[in-house]
Amino acid sequence: MNLGIIQPNTISLPPSKPELKQEVPSVMNEDTFIEFRDFIYKHSGIYFNNSKKELLESRIAKRLITHKIYSFEEYFNFLHSSEGRVEIPMLYESITINETYFFRTEQQFEVLEQVLIPEIIKAHQERGETNPTIKIWSAAASSGEEAYTIAIIIAEKIKPLYPNVKFQIIGTDINNTVLETARRGVYKEYAVRNISPEILRKYFTREGNSYHLSPEIRSSVSFQHLNLFDQSAMDSISGIDVVFCCNVLIYFDVVSKVKVIENIYKSMNKAGYLFVGYSESLHGLSKDFSLIHLHKAMAYRKE
Repeated sequence: MNLGIIQPNTISLPPSKPELKQEVPSVMNEDTFIEFRDFIYKHSGIYFNNSKKELLESRIAKRLITHKIYSFEEYFNFLHSSEGRVEIPMLYESITINETYFFRTEQQFEVLEQVLIPEIIKAHQERGETNPTIKIWSAAASSGEEAYTIAIIIAEKIKPLYPNVKFQIIGTDINNTVLETARRGVYKEYAVRNISPEILRKYFTREGNSYHLSPEIRSSVSFQHLNLFDQSAMDSISGIDVVFCCNVLIYFDVVSKVKVIENIYKSMNKAGYLFVGYSESLHGLSKDFSLIHLHKAMAYRKE
């Protein structure tokens, strides 16, 4: 009697599907890590030690997904192909961190306003420059908050006191994507959280959840792509009075740090000032700068 029960040997199973190929391997092998580390170091001076292997792997994995490449080795070979040359800047963008916001290093900005700019203006005038141009460089500008903070300080605090002095503010970065963000001058609430309500109202227009920087401030800063490790590219930067190069040296090993500092030194005017990150130091890297202890911050002066 048939009770409607299908006997096991009468079941027809669908053919099994081939296993989907994993988009990104879970682990980058040691040899491939060394290849990427050496390639990045050779071209940018950025060094990933063994403890940063997982970080490098996770960041490069995003580029594999973008290109539908299924192994780190295949992507490495792609970078060396004629078609892959345009990918190299995107690789740099994927491995650098660009967290910043307006008025982030308040003590350094206060020293810039109250001590350094007046001193530098006086030095220019003593050299016979009646209407000097002061050049300030944000060497790792990211999305522009540091450079624009300097521009706001100059507009608010400096220009009223020195109306005949001109200022040139330059922002550079190795990451083209963040530079495009900087040029647009549109920011989220996180970026502007340190700005006083008065300054925010004066220099920003809110549109929804975005804050649009005024054309006045945007036009006072120029941005350009620059690799601090590239000697020939660095030759385009000269006559700098103040350099902000904060939280950049942490990416380099000692050899690369020395080279970057030498490049920056050559770009600066005598008695110019260099700011680095609070956890960074030029100790053991250069004897061409003197460490100056200021009221609330420290800076290095070119001798």
